[in-house]
Amino acid sequence: MGIAAVVFDMDGVLIDSEPVWEQVRHEYVDLKGGRWQPDSQRKMMGMSTTEWAAYMSDDLGVAMPLDDISTKVIDLMADHYAHSVPLLPGAVEAVRRCAGQWKLGLASSSPRSLIDLVLAKTGLLENFSAILSTEEVGRGKPAPDVYLTIAQRLGVDPDTCTAIEDSTNGLRSAHTAGLRVIAIPRPEFPPEPDALAEAAVVLDSLDQLTTEVVTGP
Repeated sequence: MGIAAVVFDMDGVLIDSEPVWEQVRHEYVDLKGGRWQPDSQRKMMGMSTTEWAAYMSDDLGVAMPLDDISTKVIDLMADHYAHSVPLLPGAVEAVRRCAGQWKLGLASSSPRSLIDLVLAKTGLLENFSAILSTEEVGRGKPAPDVYLTIAQRLGVDPDTCTAIEDSTNGLRSAHTAGLRVIAIPRPEFPPEPDALAEAAVVLDSLDQLTTEVVTGP
């Protein structure tokens, strides 16, 4: 069965946002008297908004209501994006190249407000037939919920989709949902070896994401 749709992650795949998330969260944790840990950002990659706010409260010691944590962090991220969206090299070209061949979906752990802001500012919004945040489904990555739901909204079976991911939680989420997975890891946040092994292909950059690579052998 051929590929019917391609589903992109956003953070770490289309935009180099993980360092921004880390900076914003780290500064907020310090401001509120919490205890930032070296692996905190890696653990939060893929979590839904509710999940990472709870992690910052329970594990990092931010003694604030969860809604206050998430609202403030998201507002700070939006301020960064309003000035500049850190697009990764080849992102626009890769999206448009795939949009010329397949339906496109976006399955991101960012809140919907940030997804819409990024896609609008980069001119990529019109390329996607379906867009979904993990805050709109039951569980964040590594649970398969977001990928199962995006496939449903695209009107295709998960096993006819290729997912483009970078993180441990993202790779596991897409693989568990039954999608063919292409990994483009970020060197600063390398995925766990067992999660990377679940990818059908590992690329160094978006420039290598050709139609032949998407469809596979």
